[in-house]
Amino acid sequence: MHLLAAKPGQIADGSEAIDLGQTAGDIVVLSAADSELACLARAYANLPEPRPSLRLANLLQLSHHLSVDAYVEDIVANAKLVVVRLLGGVRYWPYGIEQVSAECRKRGIALACLPGDDQPDPQLSDHSTVAPAAAHRLWQFLVQGGLENAAEFLRYGASLIGREGEWREPRPLLRAGLYWPGRSVLSLDDLRAEWNAGAPIAGIVFYRALVQAGQTAPIDALVAALRERGLNPLPIYAAGLKEQAAADLIARFYADATPDITLNCTGFAISQPGAAQAATPFDAADAPVLQVVLSSGTLEDWQAGKNGLSPRDLAMQVALPEVDGRIMTRAISFKAAGRYDDATQCTIVEPQPEPGRVAFVADLAANWVKLRRKPAAERKVAIVLANYPNRDGRIGNGVGLDTPAGVIETLKAMQAAGYAIGGIPETGDALIARLLEGPTNALPSR
Repeated sequence: MHLLAAKPGQIADGSEAIDLGQTAGDIVVLSAADSELACLARAYANLPEPRPSLRLANLLQLSHHLSVDAYVEDIVANAKLVVVRLLGGVRYWPYGIEQVSAECRKRGIALACLPGDDQPDPQLSDHSTVAPAAAHRLWQFLVQGGLENAAEFLRYGASLIGREGEWREPRPLLRAGLYWPGRSVLSLDDLRAEWNAGAPIAGIVFYRALVQAGQTAPIDALVAALRERGLNPLPIYAAGLKEQAAADLIARFYADATPDITLNCTGFAISQPGAAQAATPFDAADAPVLQVVLSSGTLEDWQAGKNGLSPRDLAMQVALPEVDGRIMTRAISFKAAGRYDDATQCTIVEPQPEPGRVAFVADLAANWVKLRRKPAAERKVAIVLANYPNRDGRIGNGVGLDTPAGVIETLKAMQAAGYAIGGIPETGDALIARLLEGPTNALPSR
């Protein structure tokens, strides 16, 4: 069996045996996280000369045993420091860990095997050849993330292979915090300095991982688009909405700033299907929450496919968020098909915003704000029911649901909230009878 040569800029899934085509480097970092590799490449580009050579590779491209063998022989065997960051432990890359560890021990190469998350993994760590303190420090640089920590990771790695130079300890990144493109923001007062006085506030909540990786281009584009439409953006990064410390901090920001709209870029939901609605960090604003999708796929795949978003994106970023009552918008960014970084000889994958789709979501947010600020009695709201073909008995049909009764309760709630609604039918049957007075999709009787 032969190895296929990987093409620069191409994303391989590892199902075939490939040769990444790299030359030997002083420091080798293997990770399955595209965002981490992109962050390290960017940090490396900013390091002054002289600097050790760096090779980056995605573990997913080294799934095939022959790919591992070739990489170990050509790259690992000639390195001075190898760092493997593996999510899920040894069992997710057993052959790779076995071969890399054996080669490093055979040749006396410094090796750090690090967990891919923030939880210790003694079984994985046992394969390291560097001192436990050194492995822990390398791990913490990557766990905390961000361009600054990535640069210090590389400086510290250089010190482990005999390069003189200063480095600083890992700098913790808050589990949640405020963000603003191009500058450090420590408080709401710092953020208010960027706002227009009296303008409506739009919360933007997104994953901390984007800040860790320095991949905030979609958020930066959203901030700019909202500002163009007269809104004051309130960008907040968070490890996750279910993490209590992050949720509490978001809730405090919301209690203070009271946004008119939220654009949520995180996946999943806080509530459980079929259970009572759970409290969310956005509740203090009592405002609509728009669900914004940062697609995990490429724009090319999305344009060529017939199913829209991938099943993974549909589940995590569309279906589940509906449980929390979020309003679906659309995807505003896609993964770039692949930029080849000559310095690290690695294909870098990054999220790229699509300007037209960002503009659509920003327009939608601005319109929701206008609607929210309009008195309820002046709003015009349509409730649309299904009008299935064949027979009238299928109007508003929902398996396991009493749709007509739900509509009646909705109309009553709207009336109580000040909407100009009169003549609400007494029962679901009365509602259906009124609908049948108009055209339906029933087959004509013979």
